[in-house]
Amino acid sequence: MQTEQGTPIQYYLVFENSFLNMNQLLGRDLEINFQGFKCLNCGKKKKIYRTGFCYDCFYSIPDAGDWIMRPELSTAHLGIADRDLEYEKKVQLQPHIVYLASASDMKVGVTRKTQVPTRWIDQGASQAIPLIEVPNRYLAGITEVALKDHFSDKINWKKMLLNDIMEIDLIGRRNEMHALLPDEVKEYFETTPEKLYTLEYPVLEYPKKINSLNLTKTPAYSGKLTGIKGQYLMFEDGTVFNVRSYEGFEVIISV
Repeated sequence: MQTEQGTPIQYYLVFENSFLNMNQLLGRDLEINFQGFKCLNCGKKKKIYRTGFCYDCFYSIPDAGDWIMRPELSTAHLGIADRDLEYEKKVQLQPHIVYLASASDMKVGVTRKTQVPTRWIDQGASQAIPLIEVPNRYLAGITEVALKDHFSDKINWKKMLLNDIMEIDLIGRRNEMHALLPDEVKEYFETTPEKLYTLEYPVLEYPKKINSLNLTKTPAYSGKLTGIKGQYLMFEDGTVFNVRSYEGFEVIISV
């Protein structure tokens, strides 16, 4: 789903020729029917392997390289290609943010500057604060690796959806981080503005218990939409549906 910052955040489910403003569907019944697969890269109706791509595309296209999930593996700043140097230069050699976020408890993460605050919305963060802004993905990656020795880089998605959020002073925690930063990036700490982002999601009611919808096991589902957080749709019966996880799946949605 595409998002737009607001109070609350606006969600849009985008199709080939149309879109739905999902906020307008809160409190209404929604039906999801799984129809088949379509790779986001080659367009073939092949089983989706990972991140919306079929097996062959996932292991060949530049936007599914290992450096996507592990930014410390980026090599474009050295002029070394992984799969396609020109593509990798466009993505890796641009400003990146290493940040702290509160979505269940505190986590550290990396995003391109152009993805602020979209990245945090997609993760369901309640609050987030930039730690450092660096000029390329590699520097952000080695910073994240150093901080992962002290803090998690994962979100407890169940706690996030139950709204079981730990109270964290992100500004205070940010100020404690300077000593933990790699020497290569410490100069960027002082030049990065200390700005706290607070995010509000369109939720009528949080679930008490959750059950994750798996379209390959349950190809047809209907329920009343009661909230949207991260990339999850939440329903009255406690069912949650991770839209991002089903990229490359063709579905019919009925309202």
